[in-house]
Amino acid sequence: MSICSDKKLKRNDNIKIKKVEVRMVNYKEIKVEFDYPINNYTMSILNALEKKYGESNIHFDYNDNQVLVYLNNIDFEMFKADIEELSLNNNNNDLNKISNAISNIKSYGIKGKKRLYVGYGDERKTVNRKEKEKKREIFYYTRGNNFSEINNLLPDKYMDRIVCGDSKIILSQLPNNCIDLIFTSPPYNFGLDYEENEDDQHWEKYFETLFAIFDECIRVLKYGGRFIINVQPLFSDYIPTHHIISNYLMQKKLIWKGEILWEKNNYNCKYTAWGSWKSPSNPYLKYTWEFIEIFCKGTLKKIGDDKKIDISGDEFKKWVYAKWSIAPERRMKEFNHPAMFPEELATKVIKLFSYQEDIVLDPFNGVGTTTLVAKLNKRHYLGIDISSEYCSKAEERLSSFLF
Repeated sequence: MSICSDKKLKRNDNIKIKKVEVRMVNYKEIKVEFDYPINNYTMSILNALEKKYGESNIHFDYNDNQVLVYLNNIDFEMFKADIEELSLNNNNNDLNKISNAISNIKSYGIKGKKRLYVGYGDERKTVNRKEKEKKREIFYYTRGNNFSEINNLLPDKYMDRIVCGDSKIILSQLPNNCIDLIFTSPPYNFGLDYEENEDDQHWEKYFETLFAIFDECIRVLKYGGRFIINVQPLFSDYIPTHHIISNYLMQKKLIWKGEILWEKNNYNCKYTAWGSWKSPSNPYLKYTWEFIEIFCKGTLKKIGDDKKIDISGDEFKKWVYAKWSIAPERRMKEFNHPAMFPEELATKVIKLFSYQEDIVLDPFNGVGTTTLVAKLNKRHYLGIDISSEYCSKAEERLSSFLF
């Protein structure tokens, strides 16, 4: 709405009444009620804040025992810090009440450090969306799945454990439907020097071995659980690994929920050129990102306890934007592992797609980033890897933290 009103400063010994001109700006309006008339000092502080942040971004009107707050966009963390400092220095709780009222607004967009309170959801709307989805039959490829909706408990001997062995064999010993979230990054078959793992197999053998493990992963995943895979295609072999894996899991009747681009900001890659230089003969495309493929078993909705949600509103709004800019892991030499992903990546996946106390599995656990992050975020975990060296390092990482 557009605002055209007078500042109502009735108790106005020292403050000049300010005329608010017509603004062609949209605002979100909230009302903050008080049990007493707003004093001149509070109004002067709010006017100063309005001047600092700009009237087109935030402004205040006063009406007896009520403050009307009109919001467009602000850096709320800075605003909150200003309020806390002013309240502490001047023993003024009125300001905190207004700050808390703004903080309680849960619907907003994010742009840089600012919260956008209007216009952030503007997009072309589909008319009769539900009816059209039903006509198209969304995730039709899962038709006929025989997934049980009965979930089971993970046996105690596998709870919060690092297990050394062949994932296919270890997973075959688990009951059906006992894992909430699988997050893993299997060997990419690039020819990297993994401990006790062959990373340059013929592609048919590679996928045969990988999919045998994935079959067990699907079986042990709970109904409503998520199967999330970090993978990078081997572009030099022209093998679209992420597409092949996604196609296989769709054939197994998992629901493809989406894909996240993990932007690694590899600037060396951006400014090199392979293939045919300045020629359409055979230019080689370079990528600075990897893929995160996300699948669900049986249903998109995961049932959980709302009290076990630990993602903040700002985190949620930022992370559902499906391009994450995260620097690569820099400590691979320290752990003697050639292809670790960073803890930040695992943190975002685990907090966005699971609840506290859920069970997180990594069947290619390596040196234990997934299991460490799971424990740090109050999830249960099971990590499996064929390398005894890597399993020892994973255990060391867990024991290095006091929980």
